[in-house]
Amino acid sequence: MGAGWPLSFLPQIAGKNRGFGCIWRGGGNAIPPFEMKKFPSLAFARDLEEAKRFGYSENHGISLLNLRMTSNRITQGNEDIEGEKGPNVYKVGVPPKKGAFSELKRGVKDTFFHDEPLRMFKDQPTSKRLWLGIQSVFPILEWGRKYKLAMLRGDIIAGLTIASLAVPQDLGYAKLANLASQFGLYGSFVPPLIYSVFGSSRDIAIGPVAVVSLLIGTLLQNEIDPKKHKTDYENLAFTATFFAGITQLALGFFRLGFLIDFLSHAAVVGFMAGAAITIGLQQLKGLFGIVNFTKKTDIVSVLHSVFSDVKHAWHWESIVIGVAFLIFILGCKYLAKKSKIFFWASATAPLLSVIISTLCIYLTHADRRGVQVVGSIPKGVNPSSIHRIQFTGKYALTGFRIGVITGLIGLTEAVAIGRTFAALKDYNLSGNKEMVALGAMNVVGSFTSCYVTTGSFSRSSVNYMAGVNTIVSNIVMALVVLLTLEVITPVFRYTPNAVISAIIIAAVVGLIDIPAMILLWKVDKFDFIACMGAFFGVVFKSVEIGLLIAVCISFLKILLQVTRPRIALLGKIPSTNVYRNVQQYPEASKIPGIVIVRVDSAIYFSNSNYVREKIILELANDDVKEHKGQRIQYLIVELSPVTDIDTSGIQALEDLHKTLQKRDVQVVLANPGHDVLAKLHESGFIETIRQEHVFLTVADAVATLAPRLEP
Repeated sequence: MGAGWPLSFLPQIAGKNRGFGCIWRGGGNAIPPFEMKKFPSLAFARDLEEAKRFGYSENHGISLLNLRMTSNRITQGNEDIEGEKGPNVYKVGVPPKKGAFSELKRGVKDTFFHDEPLRMFKDQPTSKRLWLGIQSVFPILEWGRKYKLAMLRGDIIAGLTIASLAVPQDLGYAKLANLASQFGLYGSFVPPLIYSVFGSSRDIAIGPVAVVSLLIGTLLQNEIDPKKHKTDYENLAFTATFFAGITQLALGFFRLGFLIDFLSHAAVVGFMAGAAITIGLQQLKGLFGIVNFTKKTDIVSVLHSVFSDVKHAWHWESIVIGVAFLIFILGCKYLAKKSKIFFWASATAPLLSVIISTLCIYLTHADRRGVQVVGSIPKGVNPSSIHRIQFTGKYALTGFRIGVITGLIGLTEAVAIGRTFAALKDYNLSGNKEMVALGAMNVVGSFTSCYVTTGSFSRSSVNYMAGVNTIVSNIVMALVVLLTLEVITPVFRYTPNAVISAIIIAAVVGLIDIPAMILLWKVDKFDFIACMGAFFGVVFKSVEIGLLIAVCISFLKILLQVTRPRIALLGKIPSTNVYRNVQQYPEASKIPGIVIVRVDSAIYFSNSNYVREKIILELANDDVKEHKGQRIQYLIVELSPVTDIDTSGIQALEDLHKTLQKRDVQVVLANPGHDVLAKLHESGFIETIRQEHVFLTVADAVATLAPRLEP
């Protein structure tokens, strides 16, 4: 018997009605199975004869009272005088078979219908189903019926507030897209109305946004000069907007929204920060009153254009106006962050800046002394542009390409905003429905002289802070923009470009999320590299190159995680039956003669060889190949994290088994999932290693195998 265990600790066996009842009774604690080198536990004996073969006899003071078997359970315990019960060893059986159609059905459901969109139709009469179907397409019919007059006050206040922010921003965002100012206002009139019919987010504010405006302006400018070929440029913009809407509609209708998740959060943070820097640098043209400015967006070209001729290019009056109002707007934003009392000052600061500066220019006639102004804006609502969309010709394919890119970026931003505020207010938001709504509004927008619009984070934040209740705030904003288009647009003739530039700079400052970057550095260095890659790609090259880098790095991270999963070496936590990673828990003890590894990923063709080679390397490690003089006899593979396995993965396990057989090491599996276990049975691998070497837990495996270890 193992050293340090008195003879009085030898157990007696008492039968129990609950199955194969080997219940230990003795004068003290139960003898650990791995301490019983000479006399293994009777819990591992299948019958009396096998117990005798283990070396037990009544001469050793052991009374064999009862051994009873069940088909699926072996109960092994250490019940002392007070009745303590030990662990159960459960026999893992063959999982029930599922047909190919059932597997395919489940796969399609998990991929495309994980949110169970048809659940609401269950057990409903035909007429009710029809009405529910109409409501799912037009959510306004659902929330409109529940709308209460008490909600209107909050929605009107929120709508007026975001309108005061939207009007001045739209004038500047249109210039980012190299379009006339009125096109920015058009984007805050028709698209919000369409979204209010199809959309389900209560807080999102729809309209042109800085990043998408810069992106579409850069991509369009690479194809057509906006000054020399103005009409063709506008036509291509409407064509790209149409295909952006079609892309968003298709993703939502075919429930492919998961595709936008391939752009990681880290890459988005870097891309947005880089775009904010680029947008801010572009605004130096208006802020400094520079006439001749580079068409490139990289930081080197822009700074060279700004500082190449400071004496003659800069206009001091424009600088004074722009810097003064930039300080005013940023000061209001700072006060709003310090205290919610000043929230209204931050929300209305851009509009106040436009009103005050426009009045000053009008009274002083500063425009005649070189201060650049917005100029005349035609009155009236959006003109039709259906006839200007190009479905054929040399620019049709270009419009499609630009539309897909801008549509995906707009979709990513809008869905992220919608989910953020839905989580804050604790309501569900369907990503696929949002895509359909965004797609519908951009398709209709392309018919009404709008370029790509999406959800604006700055306006949505203002909308939320202003106490919005429903999407009616977007309708209120659209009505204010309509009034602006019909009545107020002539006033903007005297609005200085320097103020518009100041408004845009103040708006994009919030896109630079430094705390998020610091967190990425602390938590995940690879995520930080992805963030910086996207950031520097946008700043030093171009928006499209930065976007390409962001996408590539996101896919690279996925590939690395799939092809190089973690293989953890497990040990037993003291005073428990729990086995955990020895790197995370250094106090975890290794079991002599047994190596336990955990594969922290599904096993596919892309990583199967790596998993096999990594496990073999673990066995060859000097720290594990011999422990306390005991050679390795069992390899336990913990499969809890392995959600799936393909034929390449099964082949890798078979190769591992063959390799270890030559070293007299037995492969043992612990806690394989249903799908994994079913595939291993179908392939015959379980038969190869034998069913008795498949366990429910690592603890069960160790308790069973330890007594069988040879010296």
